[in-house]
Amino acid sequence: MNGIFAELKRRNVFRVGIAYVVSAWVVAQVAELVLSSFEAPSWVMRAVLLSLAVGLPLALFLAWAFELTPEGIKKESEVDRSQSITAQTGRKLDFAIIGLLVLALGYFAYDKFVLSDAREAALIEAAAQSEASEATESNAKSLPTDNSIAVLPFVNMSAYEEQEYFSDGLTEELLNLLARIPELRVIARTSSFYYKDKEALISDIARELNVAYVLEGSVRSGGKAVRITAQLISAEDSSHLWSKTYDRTLDDIFGVQDEIAAAVVEELKMSLLDDVPTAKEMDPEVYPLYLQARELSRRSTQEGHQQSIELYRQVLAAAPDLPAAWAGLAENYLVMANKVLTPIAEGYDQAKRFAGKALALDPEYAPAHAILGWVAMVHDHDLQGAARHLERALQLDPTNTQIVRPAAILLFNLTRFGEAIELLEYGVARDPVSSALYSNLALNYFAAGRAKEAVAAYRSALRLSPEAVGVQSFIGQALLADNKPAEALAAMQQEPSEPWRLVGLAMAHHALGEKAQSDQALSEMIEKYGDEWRYNIAYAVAFRGEVDRTFEWLEKAREINDAGLSEVVAAPEFANVRSDPRWLKFLESIDKAPQQLAAIDFTVTRSD
Repeated sequence: MNGIFAELKRRNVFRVGIAYVVSAWVVAQVAELVLSSFEAPSWVMRAVLLSLAVGLPLALFLAWAFELTPEGIKKESEVDRSQSITAQTGRKLDFAIIGLLVLALGYFAYDKFVLSDAREAALIEAAAQSEASEATESNAKSLPTDNSIAVLPFVNMSAYEEQEYFSDGLTEELLNLLARIPELRVIARTSSFYYKDKEALISDIARELNVAYVLEGSVRSGGKAVRITAQLISAEDSSHLWSKTYDRTLDDIFGVQDEIAAAVVEELKMSLLDDVPTAKEMDPEVYPLYLQARELSRRSTQEGHQQSIELYRQVLAAAPDLPAAWAGLAENYLVMANKVLTPIAEGYDQAKRFAGKALALDPEYAPAHAILGWVAMVHDHDLQGAARHLERALQLDPTNTQIVRPAAILLFNLTRFGEAIELLEYGVARDPVSSALYSNLALNYFAAGRAKEAVAAYRSALRLSPEAVGVQSFIGQALLADNKPAEALAAMQQEPSEPWRLVGLAMAHHALGEKAQSDQALSEMIEKYGDEWRYNIAYAVAFRGEVDRTFEWLEKAREINDAGLSEVVAAPEFANVRSDPRWLKFLESIDKAPQQLAAIDFTVTRSD
């Protein structure tokens, strides 16, 4: 027995076995990492492990039967023992084994202290996504699904791709028409158009949007001729309840919308308190221009807005009494001012002017009231005027989530967080994949001291709109409120927008006691963005507990009428300075002291 053991040792079989096992372990770990990154099927990893296992006896056999010599590999039986160099080979194998062990130890440390942190972060993110999904489902199920419908974007079947604005516009017009039926819950445009050009089953879309029915169709237009096909589908079994094709001209396009709305009501066997609403007609010559102008404005680029403005002016040259076109013109200037794509004061002034023209033509045109309410709130700092316009807008169109959102923002600015949350949860039920609504809902959760719910809602917003700026920074601020500064810093570091990232880093590093890093981020923020981001700098230094500096920056923000001041009362970041006597005086100077806010009468109308 001792002879066999000695021979195995002499032939380096043990060394080869050890070297092979260590090498196989390293290969298996690397293979697992690489294959998981490429989401390879599980059988691929099993095949790798099986190959490694089969290779061990083969390696031992080769070590026993063959020997490495200066002339190359030979059978052991052919090597003269006096010429054997197995001792030298053994020493080389010893060094190789030591090297492999060092490599294995290094990988173990990397896995323990680096990859484990990444996996933990992934688990945290997965848990957060789960929370967000549960929140989405909870909000979506807050309304019954008996009389609920999603109108999916009608497919453009025209010969030219640029005609898509017409099919999209017609879809939106039909959606808005159905939304005027109080007894019918209609999913908002944002959520319906979320599924445009996406491969998804009708049953899956209906489940995600929590609706009982789906309306879809196609549009083919050429010259004045239009062919529209519409079909109503039951989400329960994907059966077609109704389908019809309309061959009409542009002169009769509004009649088709009326017929489709009436057919939906009839098929759903709904009992309406009022008659089925009918479409507001428009000159068929300018209707395509109007739809194209509206679609261009949604591109949210300076070029898109300018093209939209030009088309709206063409529409108004032919039809100057069209409130929707005046409001569309106003909305372009409003969005450009919000995004600083035009001089802010000029943009808001133009928005007020054109929205006023729309109301002069139709005092009950809800979108114009909403625009004037927004300008009054964020630019004029006239919360009473904002309340008057937004209250009227909600009365006229309570299901419109484009009105629900600014109304909830006003409630936030009035520190009525509970009411704002109720209104936004209602909005999410009608627009369940709206990133903007989730962001506003998160902000109110945050202000109400519900940090965990705020993080979950912000992550829902980011999942729905991964390119959104600022959201990672907001997640970080909510995590700071939840006493998780390390996680907050990680979120801030992922923020793609530099000013939002710098503000967040200044706060997160401060919370971690890393003064030098906090100072550096804040200094860079002030140097690069001190002229435009004064309000944000004010709340960053407030979070850092620098009271005098906070009021200096608040005064600077007031000098430029910074839009952020509209939410200064409710912002949690100013908690450190609220006990200072200067806080109340500053709020009074901008008409936002508690007693001034309490005097503002704002009644919320909601259609349940």
